[in-house]
Amino acid sequence: MTTTAPVEVGLIGAGPWARTMHARMLAEGPQTRLTAVWARRADAASEVAEQYGAVAAATPEELFDRCEAVAFAVPPSVQAELAVRAAKAGKALLLEKPLGLDLASARAVADAVEEAGVVSQMVLTKRYLPATREFLRQAEGFAATGARSCYLHGAFLGGELATGWRLERGALLDLGPHLLDLLDTAVGRIARIRATGDPRRWVELSCEHENGAVSQASLSGSVRLPRARTRVELFGEQGELVYDTAGLDHEEAWPVLRAEFAAAVRAGRSGELSAARGLRLQELIEAAVSQ
Repeated sequence: MTTTAPVEVGLIGAGPWARTMHARMLAEGPQTRLTAVWARRADAASEVAEQYGAVAAATPEELFDRCEAVAFAVPPSVQAELAVRAAKAGKALLLEKPLGLDLASARAVADAVEEAGVVSQMVLTKRYLPATREFLRQAEGFAATGARSCYLHGAFLGGELATGWRLERGALLDLGPHLLDLLDTAVGRIARIRATGDPRRWVELSCEHENGAVSQASLSGSVRLPRARTRVELFGEQGELVYDTAGLDHEEAWPVLRAEFAAAVRAGRSGELSAARGLRLQELIEAAVSQ
């Protein structure tokens, strides 16, 4: 019986998200194996690498030499720069959202992926949850007249996720990709979008979809709640269709994400959530603030 070898993955980053999700997910396997870690802080990279039996690479290029795929858990400005280099080195990419800090850098990543012909996949966490997939399956047969949605939490008020780029750019760039991805998929392709408010406090998105539906999205990382709240409500002649993450176990996402990324790498073909999808979401964000 032929056994597929695990995909050897190098991890760029050694911060909280890299430690709690990426490194653990990739090291657990069996579809992947964490082989190397690189971070700007060598001591942090060594700490993560030692925990999972990986090598702490001295440079990104050394990491590229030790793996066939690269996962990113760094600020978007760092990801955009190093993802281009990794793609040119022929490595498959597991990318965080947003793809870049701005549209130009996001486009540079997507272009590099296309030119190199490498596999890419976005870590849009909720998309790997069975409950999300069931909601999107039902939404395919639901003719929405309108929709309202929210993604709210208080992580920007303090703690490990209250990092520089998040505090500077706010919820639109951090939380926006998740909610826009769901609306663009469940309601219909977004044709026009406008943002109002302050992304560092509360931002409201108004979307017009190609099928004539209208949707609203509320985003904030600066409101104190017992737990993060993500909810999408579709309304139409059929009634309503609701997606709510309350009570969902996000741990269910990681095995699905890992298995699908490894399968894509072995097949040499990206799935729906490729870098091109990340660019699409970044284009929507840019359009929202340009109105």
